[in-house]
Amino acid sequence: MLFNLKPGVDRAAYEAWARSTDLPIVNALASVERFTVHAATGLLGSDAPPPYDYVEIIDVADMAQFGEDTTSVTMTRVAAEFQQWADPVFMLTDAIAA
Repeated sequence: MLFNLKPGVDRAAYEAWARSTDLPIVNALASVERFTVHAATGLLGSDAPPPYDYVEIIDVADMAQFGEDTTSVTMTRVAAEFQQWADPVFMLTDAIAA
């Protein structure tokens, strides 16, 4: 997932929420192998700002289970809270090599 924070959102407040709520709850899902949040710091070889503030990576072990996990009351609440912080771009990927 790629996203920028919405205008007026405090970066420190978002990151505190991500550490205390988003990361532990998503990482506890049975379908998730690993979930990380990365703050973009720049573009390699350029002084231009990165096009996105953050990158989230969710390594899903079981996509069908993930679909079920994300409909829980807790995940519905977390997703609604996240929507207050950002408007994300979700992408699905397949690893081409390990």
